Amino acid sequence: MSKLLHENILFPDASFPYIMYTANSRKIIPEGRGFNDLHWHEELQITLVTQGKLVIQVNGIDYELKNGQAIFINKGALHVTTHLTPDGQYVSFNFPEKLLVFYADSAMEKNYVSPYTNSSLLSLVIKGDAEWQRDVLNMLLELKNRFDMPKKWGWEYEVSIRTVQLWLTLISNISLSFEDTAKYVKRQQERLQLMLSFIHQHYATNITLQDISDAAHLSVSECTRSFKKTLHITPYEYLIKYRIKKSMELLITTDYTVTEIAHRVGFNHVNNFIQSFKKHQTRTPKDFRKLRNEIKIQDTLPIDTPGRGPELF
Repeated sequence: MSKLLHENILFPDASFPYIMYTANSRKIIPEGRGFNDLHWHEELQITLVTQGKLVIQVNGIDYELKNGQAIFINKGALHVTTHLTPDGQYVSFNFPEKLLVFYADSAMEKNYVSPYTNSSLLSLVIKGDAEWQRDVLNMLLELKNRFDMPKKWGWEYEVSIRTVQLWLTLISNISLSFEDTAKYVKRQQERLQLMLSFIHQHYATNITLQDISDAAHLSVSECTRSFKKTLHITPYEYLIKYRIKKSMELLITTDYTVTEIAHRVGFNHVNNFIQSFKKHQTRTPKDFRKLRNEIKIQDTLPIDTPGRGPELF
């Protein structure tokens, strides 16, 4: 998806990434994108019409909302407000999904957040036709009041609690099909494979976490979460382990010096290579090569020769 359409939301407080935009046809406060400005962002969004009527387009589909109605827009969905009546006004709440998961790899993330935010669900209109929808709309009005009032002690907790309650009400009343769940699992697997393939192809170069994330079109946080959830290590830890594995092959099959091998597998400094190798193999590269050479010699001796060394692989 085009980076030109990507909105990097500037939160008023980086330690609490949550923002409410108030918009009419003339301006948006705080400054942001939305009215006649096609864009997407990694945060979740819920827009509530507080006056007049508007038309909002999500991935090419138009939704007309009137005063008191709302729409949930999933992360990554292209959207734009295309029409607003002269007296029209709306508020948009934007926050990252991590606000809902409490901590990485939690049961909340696994069961109640990721399956929905990574599903084919792009948007959900909340008109107030059912009791649960009216509950959600009332919660949104409460949130708006919290943002409009001066912030007092505990404000962040109050906003977070109301948002989590709203989310639980929302997902309790929508269902994901088996197809959506299967798509989510498959998509996660495909993304991880793309990132692993990138590491395997470029491990010898000076690659960054951003490079690995970009290989699967993910944010850095999503990339890290994917590795931790599936492989139980970070992308950087996997990269180092893979470099060590490739260095072991070179130590066994070539006569390259330790310094040459360090550079060939992506380490900029030989000392970093030696320290990492020792951490993973409990011996230095030089000692590892020496041990392999000793075993090769012993492999030529009769089986019952005393002192025959153990097989390493």
